[in-house]
Amino acid sequence: MKYLLSALALFLMISCGGDDNNDNPNNNNPNLTEPLVNFTINLTLPEYNQLLFPGNSVSFNNQGIKGVIVYNVNNTLYTAFDLTDPNHSPSGCSKMQVEGIVASCPCNDDNTYDIVTGQHQSQEQSYPMLQYFVQRNGDVITVSN
Repeated sequence: MKYLLSALALFLMISCGGDDNNDNPNNNNPNLTEPLVNFTINLTLPEYNQLLFPGNSVSFNNQGIKGVIVYNVNNTLYTAFDLTDPNHSPSGCSKMQVEGIVASCPCNDDNTYDIVTGQHQSQEQSYPMLQYFVQRNGDVITVSN
């Protein structure tokens, strides 16, 4: 019986031991390295008041590669993306600017992205924005990777 339980445990470890991020296209982006991101947002603080309302966002310039934008979709779902243009290497001009739900790169390449989905708005064959995991627990939002 011990051998059967050991074999079953080994089988479960092998079958569940894969990388869950294999389908993440960011893993294959040669332009970006994924920085360590792990910060919390206390929604009771006045500087984050905008995140209490769907359709609003707040930028965090000291996080990620070129900053992180956090967007409130519906008070339950939030998105967070890096503000570096994923379709070229980080440079002096690659920090995107956000207006509404559109992030645009000022590097004369006309790259624009949707900050709700992270997808490029016109090119299908381009890399999406680098996305971070977001979780809301009460009045605290955690952004990490």
